[in-house]
Amino acid sequence: MQYYKYLLLFCFLASALSSAQNKLITLEDIWNDGTFRTERLDALHSMNNGQEYSVLNLDRDNGMTTIDVYDYKTLEKVKTLVNSSAIKDLNYFTNYTFSDDENQVLLATEEAAIFRRSTLAKYYVYNVKSETLLLVAEDKIQEPTFSPNGKMVAYGLNNNLYIKDLASGKTTQVTADGVKNKIINGITDWVYEEEFGFVRAFEWNADSDKIAFIRFDETAVPEFSMDVYGKDLYQTQNVFKYPKAGEANAIVSLHVYDLKKNETQAVTVDKTYSDFYIPRIEWTNDPEVLSAQYMNRHQDALDLWLVNAKTKEATLTIAETDKAYVDVTDNLTFLKDNSIIWTSEKDGYNHIYHYTKKGKLINQVTKGNWEVTNYYGYDEETDKIYYQSVENGSINRDVYSIKLDGTDKQRLSKAQGTNNADFSADFTYFINTYSSATTPPLYTLNDASNGDVIKTIKDNAEVLEVVSEYKIVPKEFSTIRVNGNDLNMWTIKPADFDANKEYPLFMYQYSGPGSQQVANRWNVANDYWYQMLAQKGYIVACVDGRGTGLKGADFKKVTQNELGKYELEDQIEAAKQLGQRPYIDEARIGIWGWSYGGFMSSNALFKGNDVFKMAIAVAPVTSWRFYDSIYTERYMTTPQENASGYDDNSPINHVDKLKGDFLLIHGTGDDNVHVQNTMRMVEALIQADKQFEWMIYPDKNHGIYGGNTRLHLYKKMTNFIDRTLGDKIGTTSVKMEAVKVKG
Repeated sequence: MQYYKYLLLFCFLASALSSAQNKLITLEDIWNDGTFRTERLDALHSMNNGQEYSVLNLDRDNGMTTIDVYDYKTLEKVKTLVNSSAIKDLNYFTNYTFSDDENQVLLATEEAAIFRRSTLAKYYVYNVKSETLLLVAEDKIQEPTFSPNGKMVAYGLNNNLYIKDLASGKTTQVTADGVKNKIINGITDWVYEEEFGFVRAFEWNADSDKIAFIRFDETAVPEFSMDVYGKDLYQTQNVFKYPKAGEANAIVSLHVYDLKKNETQAVTVDKTYSDFYIPRIEWTNDPEVLSAQYMNRHQDALDLWLVNAKTKEATLTIAETDKAYVDVTDNLTFLKDNSIIWTSEKDGYNHIYHYTKKGKLINQVTKGNWEVTNYYGYDEETDKIYYQSVENGSINRDVYSIKLDGTDKQRLSKAQGTNNADFSADFTYFINTYSSATTPPLYTLNDASNGDVIKTIKDNAEVLEVVSEYKIVPKEFSTIRVNGNDLNMWTIKPADFDANKEYPLFMYQYSGPGSQQVANRWNVANDYWYQMLAQKGYIVACVDGRGTGLKGADFKKVTQNELGKYELEDQIEAAKQLGQRPYIDEARIGIWGWSYGGFMSSNALFKGNDVFKMAIAVAPVTSWRFYDSIYTERYMTTPQENASGYDDNSPINHVDKLKGDFLLIHGTGDDNVHVQNTMRMVEALIQADKQFEWMIYPDKNHGIYGGNTRLHLYKKMTNFIDRTLGDKIGTTSVKMEAVKVKG
């Protein structure tokens, strides 16, 4: 009942918006003051007993960090496990990881970012029982990981792999050939980190006597350099290996280090392809059997191999192929009998499958014209799989349970919107994070057997009260029929919207393969910016066109070999249709996007010059020839094989079509989409004698943030929108009669 009380409160506050709204959102509210910041649970970890969970708490006033343990049933704090202020030589920590037995904790401090996911940090092992602290290494290290028995920590340092014995303090260097920009052991290279989404490329086996790791030989990979301007008299350079589409990748190899024998042996499998990736490795429950996923360079074949570390025998267990590409699965699970749970799009939608340990299909667990979007785990005791899916509409997320044989499916989440679960170790409880376009994140404790809410943990009611003071209009969700498809769309209209007036339209999109921007969830920072623009008199809309995700493989993969073609056709046609609505001024339609979205907004302005009056492109890819091998070739193959696909759809080749107003923005420290993209676009625009505006942010990465940067960026974009679309806001419509005639 308490849960529904809070939902009623949210509904009451939402209904009060119409009478209470009067304050106008400012950019300072969004980017400086944290006015709309929500509370969350940081670094949530379910304890082994299944009855308690831990979270990281930061007390800014007293300058201390704690790991606090809470009881699931009562939600009361049981104890403070670690308190930085009570530990000598440790002022604070920013992350933590338990050993398997939870008697030790790895604490990270002095963290420094390398790329998107990778960091260097000082790490300490805190012994919970003895309350002692041990520094893992004098240097800042990467990805320290407890052995399953808790006696050792393996980590990466200077491209080599090390193991520290926690009892003796002895450190063993596993590899010695690591050299920057040449050889990396156990840590991924730039392109693996960015596109396969992981940094730690080593894994302990269950007996803690072997480590499997991937070795990257980057010697032949071309280097990319970025000037770092900093504050010194002379700039420095950041030089790193970056394989662009069609260029040489790192040569990867799989190895197993035997701690007892103090020797490393290479693993070989009988692949049918020579140029390949190893995007995942994981030991099975058998300490002698390692699993490794191999993928060909085209990424249309993914093979799961099981390797016996003793005999070196490698068995191909599951082989997936696709006419476009196969997504790497993060949902590989080995059950006690070493049978396999695996997710795949093989029937046209992402679903859960159960295989024997030899790779024979037992059954397809989930079925339907909808996607499984997260796999939470399998409970041996109840024979239930827990997962998240879009069964309740592609803009929503719900939590479900189902028997391993595909029977007895239950919807565990109750409210429509976005639900995400974090289960206790024994699957007795789950903490559900729920939000919708009108409800801020609501954290509840739920019974995993039926989904019933036991208690509310955090409700963010204060945020909704703050929001209720502002002139905010909820998003309108709908679909729009474009090029034979019903596309998901949201729209934000001014609070004083008058259907007899005409408004400028400002469109946002990302459009990248498998992405989604139209989702029933609580606001991110940009949503408040769109509300601010609506307060000024703009209509803001977002359409997820072909190529985006969660509507089946055919819808997502239609863009294969033609990135930017069908997505662009959908944005142009959607803009045309919206422009025909009597309350939208078809002469004042703009579009913007970031990264892939910047690629798209540039293309929209150039190729759709009779539809779009203006565009903003932030950190755009301007030619797919400039982007990395793994991402680009997944969808385009190589430039050598598909030159027309690369060139026909890259905006740098269509600058001569520019008619409207164009704002181009980039950070010079962008290691992902290099500023080279913008520099080459600028030169092309100049040589085509096209006027445009641009803004460069020194040393800022792909996110373009830090200090006052975001505020400056959004002021720049807002002023540009006002200047190019903002005239005649709210004028009386002259299209009403014409639309009526059309019926």
